[in-house]
Amino acid sequence: MSSKQGREINSVVGRPIPLRGNEIDTDQIIPARYMTAVTFDGLGQYAFQDLRFDRDGQALAHPMNDSRYDAKGPRVAVVNKNFGCGSSREHAPQALWRWGIHALVGESFADIFFNNCVSMGIPCVQATEADVHRLQAAIEEDPAHDLGIDLETMTVTFRGDVYGVKTHDGARHRLRAGTWDATGILVDALEQVRATADALPYVRGFRP
Repeated sequence: MSSKQGREINSVVGRPIPLRGNEIDTDQIIPARYMTAVTFDGLGQYAFQDLRFDRDGQALAHPMNDSRYDAKGPRVAVVNKNFGCGSSREHAPQALWRWGIHALVGESFADIFFNNCVSMGIPCVQATEADVHRLQAAIEEDPAHDLGIDLETMTVTFRGDVYGVKTHDGARHRLRAGTWDATGILVDALEQVRATADALPYVRGFRP
């Protein structure tokens, strides 16, 4: 994805979608057979492929196939324990982003998945088990409302109810300061990087 360095993320507002289940791993989020593409383009259509469709391509009962959760703008997934566990594949958050999920609220997240999300500008905030279950039930009851995540007040709001959430301080700072895209920062500072490389005796002469 192109550099977004400098885009401060203080809040995300979008239609919510509940993705129930503990230990949902990255192979469920994006099966390995779809990871052969040179770029991440098009991965969104394969998000949760094996849980959304049977071997004959027929749609199964899954929130991503439910028209009640259709939305034109950003979406916020509400998940359970250890979401994104398994392999370290960056394709998992890339597939979610391209499907439309721009933030997640959950009980907990696998560390590498969490860091991959933050590096893409996707906030992941944690709520208590009771609050996540309450929020998922409220969404399933009446999903036609926006859910808001506020990284300044560390709250989630849905249908007038407010839930306290938390996240890693460093990740929160990077998102709010617009410094979450490390690659973008390096690209934007390319001349300084080259100057530093030229000053290093063990690098000088190897730069193209």
